[in-house]
Amino acid sequence: MNATLAETTEHAFRTLGGLRFSKGHGTGNDFVLVADPEGGHTIAPEQVAALCDRHRGIGGDGLIRAVPSRFLPEGRELLAAAPDAEWFMDYRNGDGSLSEMCGNGVRVFVHFLRAEGLVDLPDGGALTIGTRAGIKTVVRTGDDYAVDMGPWEFIFPGEATAKAMDSLVTADGLEVPRPALSVSMGNPHTVVALAELSELAGTRLYSAPVVDPVPANGTNVEFVVPAEPLVHEGVGSITMRVHERGVGETQSCGTGACAAAVAIRHWAGAEAPDTWRVHVPGGVVGVKFFAGPGGQEHVELSGPAAIVASGTLS
Repeated sequence: MNATLAETTEHAFRTLGGLRFSKGHGTGNDFVLVADPEGGHTIAPEQVAALCDRHRGIGGDGLIRAVPSRFLPEGRELLAAAPDAEWFMDYRNGDGSLSEMCGNGVRVFVHFLRAEGLVDLPDGGALTIGTRAGIKTVVRTGDDYAVDMGPWEFIFPGEATAKAMDSLVTADGLEVPRPALSVSMGNPHTVVALAELSELAGTRLYSAPVVDPVPANGTNVEFVVPAEPLVHEGVGSITMRVHERGVGETQSCGTGACAAAVAIRHWAGAEAPDTWRVHVPGGVVGVKFFAGPGGQEHVELSGPAAIVASGTLS
């Protein structure tokens, strides 16, 4: 007989007894955080799901394990090119599945390393970390953090360039499928523009939107309303909701905010600005485009991070 959800969760917690954890968030995108400086914790997908369960667990959109890069094959590969990437952000979605990247999670991860005394990062200082989407550099700016998210790219570049759309998205609350643009920020996103805030509020994200065609590894789906006017004093402004793969609707998505700014800027044309303010249910994040190494355009994500609780599993 199959174990019930309650039994599975109870067993997962029993096997993790004594584990120290913290709870943190970046604009409402929340995470369970575990420090593993000796590389000794193996947290199985079902244990991640139990910890992130909002009714029977601690609750979170995902779990972040802070582990030295040398303990992971992916981390050792990155260290060969970036020896200063001592720490690796081992991130999993709330259902236990691996994720390449989380923009809000990166900021919370660095804030957690500081809170645990694992790094010393003065105001204005930079920290290089490893992720499954490559090396990321995080700069502390007072109580906030700015992250070089690296280059963006269209997932279906031919269609994006020729038609400014590459897929159709069907979602509960929208009467007809909507055209969308697929953007990679190291993880996949599909961005839909809506005309009104009332339409955004009426879109129901209890279940995953249907994307056709869907990127190979699934996708996060952002629904975005441009401000009116779109640009004020040189800064673009948009409002966004997101359904994250493996999680559901979240209060914020950092890589999603970047992807949304990429798409809206593309649709707005050559005169669109390089600096954006993205309003999400959990707050506001900043997105900025700049020329990276080799002339490739990079995206910077900025915003707050907070640790709200710490404890030990019984």
